[in-house]
Amino acid sequence: MKSLHISVAAEKITSILGFPVTNSLLTSLIVMALLIVIAFKVNFQKTQKKKSKRSTLYLIFEMIIGGFYGFFKNIAGERTDQLFPLLMTLFLFIVFGNWIGLLPGVGSIGFYEHTVHGEVFVPLFRGPNADLNTTIALSLISVSVTQYLSIKAHGIKGYISRFINFTNPIKAFVGILELISEFAKILSFSFRLFGNIFAGEVLLMVMIFLIPVLVPIPFLALEIFVGFIQALVFTMLTTIFVVVATEKHE
Repeated sequence: MKSLHISVAAEKITSILGFPVTNSLLTSLIVMALLIVIAFKVNFQKTQKKKSKRSTLYLIFEMIIGGFYGFFKNIAGERTDQLFPLLMTLFLFIVFGNWIGLLPGVGSIGFYEHTVHGEVFVPLFRGPNADLNTTIALSLISVSVTQYLSIKAHGIKGYISRFINFTNPIKAFVGILELISEFAKILSFSFRLFGNIFAGEVLLMVMIFLIPVLVPIPFLALEIFVGFIQALVFTMLTTIFVVVATEKHE
């Protein structure tokens, strides 16, 4: 690169039938394709009758999934079987999306585009969660599932009564706060994940640009850890919100 390039918004690299394809969307598709391939490979290994034929990949994912199932079981209890496929999918997509943004070439391989401001570098790849559009989409999925399960648990009338209850002034005020908090979850989820991942990638990029030898290694290790923690926090909060929203109160 001629200079350090930092952009808050994801850059458009092409369009398909008028639909813009950004570098973060391209990387998201790569992450999804990778997860699908791993899922098929692990599932194929699971069907093998002889355990001796199962690969190291299968054993690793069996250990990871078993460990996380036990972890979410402690939070969600009997709801775990219903929630676990979604929670594990969210966790794997987020953590792989966080880590893929740390690979060599992501953010540095691209092309120069001529604009009115001169030549602008456009990277081909960008971490999915370093794009606010991706984190908002994940937040909408999390909050929408929470609302759906809440309606399923309490019924339409019980669900609405959480937000609109005029039996007394206190319940009416609490209902308004509850409604505001549901919308606040979308902002909280999306900006927390985006802010941590984007800031981490910028920090790592700056360190590599200034001192490319050895010094960035501790920062890289830190970002690997942060990527894991952010994925865990997102899925854990989703679990807690679902449990609270579906809890039946006397």
